[in-house]
Amino acid sequence: MKIYNTMTRKKEEFVPIHENKVGIYVCGPTVYDYIHMGNARPMIVFDTLRRYLLYKGYDVNYVSNFTDVDDKIIKRAIEEGVTASEISERYIKEVKKDMADLNVMEATTHPKATEEIPDMIDMIQVLLDKGHAYEVNGTVYFRTRSFPGYGKLSGKNIDDLEAGHRQIKVAGEEEKEDFLDFVLWKPKKEGEPAWDSPWGPGRPGWHLECSVMSKKYIGDIIDIHAGGEDLIFPHHENEIAQSEAANEVEFARYWMHNGFLKIDGEKMSKSLGNFFTIRDIGKKYPLQVIRFFILSAHYRSPLNFSDTLVESTKASLERILTAVSRLEEISEKAKDREMTETEKETAAKFSDYVDKYEAAMEDDLNTADAISVIFEMVKLANSAIDGESAKALVQKAYSDIEKLCDVLGIITKVETEILDEEIEALIEERQEARKAKNFARADEIRDMLAAQGILLMDTREGVKWKRA
Repeated sequence: MKIYNTMTRKKEEFVPIHENKVGIYVCGPTVYDYIHMGNARPMIVFDTLRRYLLYKGYDVNYVSNFTDVDDKIIKRAIEEGVTASEISERYIKEVKKDMADLNVMEATTHPKATEEIPDMIDMIQVLLDKGHAYEVNGTVYFRTRSFPGYGKLSGKNIDDLEAGHRQIKVAGEEEKEDFLDFVLWKPKKEGEPAWDSPWGPGRPGWHLECSVMSKKYIGDIIDIHAGGEDLIFPHHENEIAQSEAANEVEFARYWMHNGFLKIDGEKMSKSLGNFFTIRDIGKKYPLQVIRFFILSAHYRSPLNFSDTLVESTKASLERILTAVSRLEEISEKAKDREMTETEKETAAKFSDYVDKYEAAMEDDLNTADAISVIFEMVKLANSAIDGESAKALVQKAYSDIEKLCDVLGIITKVETEILDEEIEALIEERQEARKAKNFARADEIRDMLAAQGILLMDTREGVKWKRA
């Protein structure tokens, strides 16, 4: 598999540190509100990377943190008159719910920053002992110029950064040795949560959290470190500096970053009124459609969200789900006989498509091309398979399409739970209305059921239904 490594700016063959084992660290959200579309993209993209590696037989240790102490969390807590931990615990639950609705797998470990404070203090002490950090009035700073590789991920030159900063005056920075130095530990302020440390009560800097949590749950060296491209500088750059200075080994072998998300061509922001949480979007579209939409573009490309594009994606996904449902129905009645030569050729084409899909996924996780392959499989299934086809061919087509969709996190199986009596009665009433040519009432009932998440499909075999 080849991965575009942000560090080297080229595609590289992926070779894990330990054979058949992969450690992935993905920067998680700061939990002070519901997650938005921008949060969802890396969650879905790197969940798909994990799923593909599992599909290929790797043992994947997937770590994604929750930043549960932060200025935004504290601000929200003060506004609501509750503790910061109440805010963070509330929104961790909400994030997990949205992740489940997006079919994002639970991480192997979801560490919380507040539960790893002792290890953060230990790393700060190591950096102080090695001369990479210094303390001023209870604040501990990382001495950026002590790390010669600073800027290697982002491509930023440390002298250019200094030149760009000369005109900027930031309150509180006069105590730093150098404006580039960043905070490892900040002293307690009135009304804020704090932990005891050798430098007085306070809390860790944001960048330090990920360095400590990745070390604890994966090791000194990470196979793949991933996140949104907005994290490259300064967050990931600072992680590298403090981790490599403390551990004296390479921090991560491969760096993967997803592109930005735009809404109708504009950057998403609350001031523009185009800021959407996953809860907002879920009221308009099934979240499976949103997952499919995000994977329809290459993860490194900018992604433009619009209702027109999502509606198109919804129709495309419906084609796949309809084809899978059709194959499942045909399979139940198909004849268990030897395949003909023509059917064997068709089966071989499905195997070729699986290879083509894998080639796309192994070319820097090209989910867009992988989805195109699934559509080719759907087209073949619709044209070459019918009620007279051999069961073995039908089952192969069904199995191949289903397993490749599963790698993308797309659920293809229609739920078979029994409708309650009220809904069954509505479906029967709709049938009677159609017979009586009362199409207005029939349409009204269809819309009522759709509002309850029940989609009706009028087929030659009668009315069928499925969950939206």
